[in-house]
Parts: sequence; C-alpha cells; structure tokens
Amino acid sequence: MAVESPVRSLVLWFPDWPVTALTRDGGGLAGGVPLDASRAVAVMERNLVTACSATARAEGVRRGQRRRDAQARCPGLTVVPADAARDQRAFAPVVARIEERAPGVQLVRPGLCALRARGPARYYGGEIEAARVLLETLRDLGLGDVRAGIADGPFTAEQAAKAGASASEPVFSVPAGGAAGFLAPLSVAVLDASSLGAGGSAPASASADLVGLLARLGVQTLGEFAAMDADRVRERFGERGIRLHALSGGRDSRPVEPRIPPPELHREIAFEPPLEIADQVAFGMRVTADDFIGGLGAIDLVCTELRVELIGDRGERSERVWLHPGSFDAAAVVDRVRWQLAEDVGERGAGGAGGNERGGLRSGVAVVRISPEAVDAASHHAPAIFGGGPEERVHHALSRVQAMLGHRGVLTPAIGGGRWLVERQVLVPWGDRHAAGADGLAAQRARPWPGSLPDPLPATVFAEPVPVDVRALGGETIDVDDRGIVSAVPALLIESGRRRAIEAWAGPWPVVERSWDAARARRSHRFQVVDADGGAWLLVCDGDVWTAEATYD
Repeated sequence: MAVESPVRSLVLWFPDWPVTALTRDGGGLAGGVPLDASRAVAVMERNLVTACSATARAEGVRRGQRRRDAQARCPGLTVVPADAARDQRAFAPVVARIEERAPGVQLVRPGLCALRARGPARYYGGEIEAARVLLETLRDLGLGDVRAGIADGPFTAEQAAKAGASASEPVFSVPAGGAAGFLAPLSVAVLDASSLGAGGSAPASASADLVGLLARLGVQTLGEFAAMDADRVRERFGERGIRLHALSGGRDSRPVEPRIPPPELHREIAFEPPLEIADQVAFGMRVTADDFIGGLGAIDLVCTELRVELIGDRGERSERVWLHPGSFDAAAVVDRVRWQLAEDVGERGAGGAGGNERGGLRSGVAVVRISPEAVDAASHHAPAIFGGGPEERVHHALSRVQAMLGHRGVLTPAIGGGRWLVERQVLVPWGDRHAAGADGLAAQRARPWPGSLPDPLPATVFAEPVPVDVRALGGETIDVDDRGIVSAVPALLIESGRRRAIEAWAGPWPVVERSWDAARARRSHRFQVVDADGGAWLLVCDGDVWTAEATYD
C-alpha cells in the first residue's frame, strides 16, 4: 500500500502556555497576589511540573520534576494547580486571531496549533514570510515568545519549532525532503513528549512505555530507531511502533485537520448617545433581536437560554441568563432586555447599585450584547402538524400575558426548601426553570432541614396558621414539655367554634429553630390527627398555643 507523502506544515508553539494562560486569565494567584514576570511560578499536575516561568527555569526548575525537587531548587517557587479549562479559555481568542490571518488552524492542545503551509505561503509570498506575519499578529496580542516550525508533516514541524527555533530566531524551516536528517539526532524521548506524534486509540502511556523500552535496548536517537527494520519493529511493537517508526524517519503521513470555527451567534448593538429610557433601548433592540434569531435559524438552532449583557456609559455592567419554557423568538428577546433594565432600576431605587448581585447600571445604556447560553435543534421545537393541543395554547396565552405585565406578572407554584410548609411554597416567574443554579429550588430541597415534614405532604396549606384548640376527655388543655411528653391524650379538636372528636393522632415531632439565640429561639411540635368526620389535620403546638398548619384532602 502506497504511503502518502508528508504535507508541508507550519506549527506554532507557545512555550509554557499554562503559565501564560494564568497571566492572561485574570492575572493573579490565590489570595489576590499579583502575578508578574519576575515571579517564579510552576504549574503542577499529579505532583509533577507541567510548565514553569522563565524565572523558575533559571533557578533549575524543569518540566517533569517532582514538586519537592522543584521546591528544593527554588525555595521561593509559587505552585499553581493545572487547569485545563483555564488554558483552553485563554487560548481560544488566540486561535481566532490566527484564523483571521490564515484559516484552517488545527488546535492540537492549548499552546500548540498547526496549519497547512501551502495556502499562507502562497498568499504572503513564502513559508517563512507567512510564519513571520503570524508571529507579528501574535505580538500585537502581547505574545512575544512564540516559536514557528515549518517542515514535512506536523510532527517534524513541531520538533522544528521546539528544537530548531529560538528566542533570537523564532522561525525555523526544515527544507523539503530533509525531515529525516533533521530528526536523526533528536532523542527518542520526543516521541513521548510530542502531541502531534500520538495517534490511534492507544493510551498516552503506550508511547512512554515504548520510548522507555527503546532506551533500555540502547536506541537513543530517532535516527537509530528509523534505521531499524520495519518488519522487526512491527513484530516487536505492533502498529503503534510502526507509526512511531515512520515519524522517526520523517514519514509523517497524517495531515493537518483544521477545526471548524464556531459560528458567531452573539449580537450586540451600541447606542450613541447612551439611552436612559428602557422603552427606547427595547425599540432599538428589535432589528438586532431579529438578526440574532435569524442567525440561529440559519443553522437550524433555537435559543433556550439567553445571556443579556448591558454595559453602561460609565463602564458598569449588568448581566443575567434568562430562561424560556420553549424557545426564544425576537419579541421574547426584546422583553428580556426590557425586564432586565426594569429590575436594575427597581433594585437601585430599593437599595442602590450595590443591591444588585449582577451589578447595576448607574448611567445610560451604551451597549447591549445578547448571546445564546444554551441552544437546541430547531426540529425539537417545530409545531406539530395538527397543532400542539391545549398545552401549546396555554403556553402562548401565558407568554402574551407575561409580555404585557412584566417578568413577574405570571407566576407558577413550585416546592422549595424549609421546615414549615408555607415557607416551601415558592412562586416562580413563568418560564424560569425551577432547578436552575446552586441557589435553585432543587438545591434548596436537597439541603438538610431538621424537623421538616416528609412526604406525602398536605394538599391544603394555610397562608396564615388557623387557631385551634386541642383538649383531653376531661376538657383540660394539652401541652408538650421540653422532653416531648404530651400532658394528656388528645380527644377533642375545636376549630372556629366547631367541636370535632379526635379518632386517631400521631406525634409529637419537634421543630427546633435558632436554639443558639435565646431571643429568637423557637421550639414547636407537630401532630397529625384524624377527626370523626374523616378529616386529617396537621397541627402545631407552640407552648400551650395550638394552630392548624395544613389539612390532608
């Protein structure tokens, strides 16, 4: 079977990217300590150094060292845990900027990307010229220490960027057909360290095991490995070994696989001069909202969660994620912008800008940015052939009423957390997901609530406790002492002047609140009773005062 010839590739390598990402993604360490170029920093994963700053490297810290060894060489070393999400988040805008100059970028990992060299070389007048244009673009982003390697195949280009390029000459090009000669003196350890050399479904440790075995066999360089007979390599190491054997000889047949850039789904509008009135902002948002929904529809998506960012004339921000029971249309997007502005104004009036946890606007609206926080396939929200039935009609009716009355104009009941049943009754604005966020109702229900009532819950909960009286057969009042002992057997329930004989009862179950605060401490007891008419009651005894909390219907 014919082997494809390597394709000329250009690789950009960002040395010690995890450290660079740390400075670009917030620029600080734990506790608010600022991170500057003079600080010795090492990024650790599994107690091993994965990246370090230039200052730490000057003190003898190296990639792959154990933590104790690195700290022994550099006592003032600042250790930071690895964070793949941080590295990816900081690298995403860098890749986007590279794509502006040369599309077709393969994101290998944060800090390493590859391109086909032919297209940029033809556009910029040569491979080296293209690499210099990309490096100049990255310098504009504040990334000065970037190395570029050009060679036959992405693996050889990666080694050219790491072993051939330097700070004084950041571009290194291996002539066409010279990959084998360039790779020959390199250590076989680069097969384990390379990201572009890994392939197949074998685990990452497979390369390390093979490299270690080669070293024990006396094979120290890529040239020595490439000189071995391919059949013997296949017999001893299998297809994984053949892949690495081809890389060692400069026969990298794997092409660059460009990523598909994500579509630009967000939209924003700037107001000059800034607008002070919410209705003016909403009116100005109509065309932008139509464009936003149309952009999603062009790729068969709908927005189910919408992020709205408002930026004031003085730089202050208000940000919130809005939910929808179905999917947003342009009118719903405009409504959410209006509601967010109204809530900001209300919170400022109630307690100043500091009362808004999301931040409030203290000046006119200069920019509105809308973006999808969550999307879904449009086919999942397409109307049925014969209509959606009563549920769809109810949804449209409630949405229209809410659009007229405001965000909290239509409320739906939900069950939250708490000890008392009236506390657990929560009214949620129509469209908001009940279990959203760490402070949502599902999280509240999951918290421990000592003394709360287990299921099944009563069907009718009184908004205000109903005064009742519970007496024994002799007519004496019943109470509960501090040890939970009932003074007598409950025999009569008196509610609104009506006397009911108690057929069965259970309890008491204590509800203790704020026992550490003598002024606000409360100790109550719950009872379940069934009267002679078959009515089931949930009663509360607080000292010698009895009330009805709910009934079981």
